[in-house]
Amino acid sequence: MIRLTVYRNKGICRGFRAQGHAEYAESGTDIICAAVSVLTTNTANSIEMLTGDAVESEEKNGFLSCRFPNGLSEKGELLMESMLLGLRQIAEIRDDKSGKPFLTLNIEEDKSC
Repeated sequence: MIRLTVYRNKGICRGFRAQGHAEYAESGTDIICAAVSVLTTNTANSIEMLTGDAVESEEKNGFLSCRFPNGLSEKGELLMESMLLGLRQIAEIRDDKSGKPFLTLNIEEDKSC
């Protein structure tokens, strides 16, 4: 299962972390993993390239951590909300046999900011 956490501080998005694999299908053919990867990676890249907001990220197999050390502009917040819209739709997809989700999405208060 993919676990995705969005970190907010007083309602402002400070970053997100995605880890794990959906296990919907074999590696290389897993459309759930691919969809989550595209949404998260494209959002991080779009925020950095299209808004000029600072982005600190770390990525490796099955893991992406993205932080916005200076917060997000209005455009950056809109891009994050767009990502969350897509992720919420993916989180509704359940395994036919077990009924378990392939993605869990959590919003947490980030007290480190």
